[in-house]
Amino acid sequence: MMKKLVLCLCFLMGGIATIQAQCGAENNAIKAGETLSYELKFNWKFVWINAGWAKMTVNNTTYMGRPCLKTDLQSYTNKKIDFFFKMRDTLTCITSQQLEPLYFRKGAEEGKRYTVDEVKFSYANGKCIVDQQRMLHGNVEKHYDESAVCVYDMLSILLQARSYDPTNYKPGLKIRFSMATGKDIEKQTLIYRGKENYKAENGVTYRCLVFSLVEYVNNKEKEVITFYITDDLNHLPVRLDMYLNFGSAKAFLTDIKGNRHPLTSIVK
Repeated sequence: MMKKLVLCLCFLMGGIATIQAQCGAENNAIKAGETLSYELKFNWKFVWINAGWAKMTVNNTTYMGRPCLKTDLQSYTNKKIDFFFKMRDTLTCITSQQLEPLYFRKGAEEGKRYTVDEVKFSYANGKCIVDQQRMLHGNVEKHYDESAVCVYDMLSILLQARSYDPTNYKPGLKIRFSMATGKDIEKQTLIYRGKENYKAENGVTYRCLVFSLVEYVNNKEKEVITFYITDDLNHLPVRLDMYLNFGSAKAFLTDIKGNRHPLTSIVK
């Protein structure tokens, strides 16, 4: 479940096409000091219950002697949900000022399972070099890959995608990219569904771009996540609908601080 939650938080911001391994981009959407807070809800026997919270922050940092951006995402279940499924996840990524992924770490306590994923990115001869490892029960599994196309992690794909311009996107557009998980490099697919107004629980209505993360089972499309992002220069996720094996879950944006641009997507 947590993987789907993290994926949706990190895919809602637009899209990124397959590109060659010059993996920087112009940052048009994000500035240091941005903080986004979310409330999580699970559906349990036709009843929606508060499940926990998530918070994402962006700050300046220095990595290997160069100025960079550091993004953190924390996701916790509350004590009531801990009885059924405990989740304590902390994700960190470091990117260059041009949004190239440099480092990623995910420490995940999910139920009785605790894993630590680490990914280091470097670039040489037109290729993206990915060193990654997963630690589980004290055992470390390492993987090394060289890719002719860019590879991202769960958070750096967010930073990249938020700066792209979806003006010319048409419903049905499929966006594909590669993502390192700590163990593998996975191919992901987003589908743009169109625009829709969404009224948040605080009564604010946002004009949103709607995307789907899908899986393909026996060549059939299966919806995994539906998400709504603000149709403005910030591209902020305001609602996420997740379809899980044991039911469904939702995440709602509850607080925004340090956004770079005015929220022109608010419908008056």
